[in-house]
Amino acid sequence: MSSTTAADENAWPVKAQAVGGRHYRGNYVDQNFDSYSVEYTFADGAKFFMDGRCMTGCDDLYCSFAQGSKGMAIVSKNGAVECPPPLNKGQNPQRSNLIWESKVDRDQQDPYENEWNDLVDAIRNDKPYNEVKRGVEASLVTSMGRMAAHTGQVITFDDMLNCEHEMAPGVDKLTMDSPPPVKSGFRRQVIPSPHLASKKHREYPA
Repeated sequence: MSSTTAADENAWPVKAQAVGGRHYRGNYVDQNFDSYSVEYTFADGAKFFMDGRCMTGCDDLYCSFAQGSKGMAIVSKNGAVECPPPLNKGQNPQRSNLIWESKVDRDQQDPYENEWNDLVDAIRNDKPYNEVKRGVEASLVTSMGRMAAHTGQVITFDDMLNCEHEMAPGVDKLTMDSPPPVKSGFRRQVIPSPHLASKKHREYPA
């Protein structure tokens, strides 16, 4: 999510609507759907679509595409760390369509290593370095999509920022001796039910 927003001038989506379904999770004690499909909308009307599934035995695919009227770019994909992404003419990311690729030195191509290098450099040279705001906002936007799917409602950035729903009640009071927050028999009480979650700020029926 954080890397893909760079395609829209580092702006965050202002709202999300989504669908999802739970069909194959069996007796898993969790609160998730098997599949999610989220449509994020930016302030200028641009769209970002996120599709995901968590099903054993399905084809594994992890990638992010930026597509425009004149071409496309692979923002991220499984096993690739090139930065920034290559650009292609048309919508097929094949070598013959490549019109530009990064010439960043090999020792600077790994974004995860770059983050560590920036942090260590800031520590050694006593420079300000804080990515908390961006990290929190990226997490908030992913929660927008989840909330939209679980409630069946359009969820805005401000809705999520000011959400009063307690996702983990009492988590600040947990100790090593506390009873487990999720117990056997609890599953049916926490499965998202969009048709019953009429209030935007509740992921699960009351």
